[in-house]
Amino acid sequence: MTEKTSTRGRPRSFDRTAALEAATRVFWQKGFTAASMNDLCEAMGIGSPSLYAAFGSKEQLYIEAIRHYGSMGAPQLGQALESAPTARQGIEAFLRFSARSLACPDRPLGCMVVLSSVASEGIAGLSEMILEERKRSLKMVEARLRRGIQEGDLPRGTNIKELARFYVTVQQGMSIQARDGTPPKTLDAVATTAMRAWPTGRTA
Repeated sequence: MTEKTSTRGRPRSFDRTAALEAATRVFWQKGFTAASMNDLCEAMGIGSPSLYAAFGSKEQLYIEAIRHYGSMGAPQLGQALESAPTARQGIEAFLRFSARSLACPDRPLGCMVVLSSVASEGIAGLSEMILEERKRSLKMVEARLRRGIQEGDLPRGTNIKELARFYVTVQQGMSIQARDGTPPKTLDAVATTAMRAWPTGRTA
């Protein structure tokens, strides 16, 4: 989609989707607070009047960037979790996919949602939105584990909420480790260790 705005009386066109992608990378790398308007305008290739005309405010741009980020990675992560034949394999695929993607050298390291949680603290509306995004991942894992009980992959007495929170906590910890420079191979080893906590026992 191409936006047309006016700067000093002259129309200016730019690709809104490409501009949003550029802004997402800036926020992902620097966080909301540290990303200046100059950083954003330079990366997006537009002036501040065009930015405000197209996105409303820095806060609104950030919200769109978070949603754009979710649309990039969440479907693949969800597919890794859901397409595996068993719940155990699904959780393992969820962690191993995270190990690869969070430490991918072609883009900012770590998960934008996890890394944004501290940076957006105290900013009206943003903290709540970030929390909802994190809850979405937890609910997705809970649903896969619940299905695992129904399909006989997990013991019926398994505490789904506790197990889901454990694996999501591991995955979110991987994000911090990735940002610190931990390589994918090491994060993959974390996934291997985490899978040793998988419940065993009667499934019927």
